[in-house]
Amino acid sequence: MLKASYSSHVLEFKRPSGTSRGVLNTKKVWIVSVWNDDAVAIKGIGECNPLVGLSIDDVPDFEEKLIEVCEHIDSRSKNLAEFLVDYPSIYFGFEMALLDLKNGGKQLYFNSPIVKHKQPIKINGLIWMGDHTFMHQQIEEKLALGFTCIKLKIGAIDFEKELELLASIRNKYDEEELELRVDANGAFSKEDALEKLAALSQYDIHSIEQPIKQGQLNEMEFICENTPFDVALDEELIGVKTIEGKRALLEKIVPQYIILKPSLIGGFKGCMEWISVAGELGIPWWITSALESNIGLNAIAQFTSQFYNPLPQGLGTGQIYTNNFESKLKLDGEWLSLDVTK
Repeated sequence: MLKASYSSHVLEFKRPSGTSRGVLNTKKVWIVSVWNDDAVAIKGIGECNPLVGLSIDDVPDFEEKLIEVCEHIDSRSKNLAEFLVDYPSIYFGFEMALLDLKNGGKQLYFNSPIVKHKQPIKINGLIWMGDHTFMHQQIEEKLALGFTCIKLKIGAIDFEKELELLASIRNKYDEEELELRVDANGAFSKEDALEKLAALSQYDIHSIEQPIKQGQLNEMEFICENTPFDVALDEELIGVKTIEGKRALLEKIVPQYIILKPSLIGGFKGCMEWISVAGELGIPWWITSALESNIGLNAIAQFTSQFYNPLPQGLGTGQIYTNNFESKLKLDGEWLSLDVTK
């Protein structure tokens, strides 16, 4: 018989981390364990990682649902996705734990190239929001480490200062040397989004994530039709629960890219549905972590590796906490690898 338990852990950022939704100092996660009662030494580990103000399961009864799943894991394990359709981060944690248990409880979730062949994954360097000096300092650090693709969070400081920052980068590095991605996290208004995209376009931007808030489908469709450079849907994917809904959304908006965050869109199962539909429609994608601890990041990296996706992935958040869990992941410049011997 399957048994399960959970515990919470408050991750502390090395320095306050800014997004357009505010500044983060801590991040709470729940670590779940699953085991068979006749082999209690072998446990599968997973991470439930709701994001405050963003996840659809950022709700008052979150922990009650977690308790319910733990109490009934044996009977619920076969239809967990259906049972937890409104709790994607809880589903992801248990999906992860059950995979780990199936594979012997060694936190080896997928036998993908990063595991089998130690083949690294290319990632982008993440630049957190802050004042001009702080953002420039982060950029110089990433470039010194050898990153060839960086992603800047924009939308929190004065837009003109953000343009100045981009201009200073392009004065040093052209688009052949450095790929620039920006993430607005829905910070632009529908009225001024295209005007701001036009201003950004002079700096050879690869793509922008979620220029306007999610849920404005007609406006987002218009932006994707008329944008001067590529648009990637991010938050727009949250809360779309069926494969029919996923297909309808992508057929409506026709984005240039989509970005997959397992914690927010129903785990690996949800990602696979988006990948399937995007493949039918010829829409490329990449995978991004969502402030998970090293436990979740490890599983996401192993999942990502199996697709041989040549685009830089958004998996560079393993070193942002002071009290993260021990990790087998290793970051060497822009290359993320896994040392399974640790």
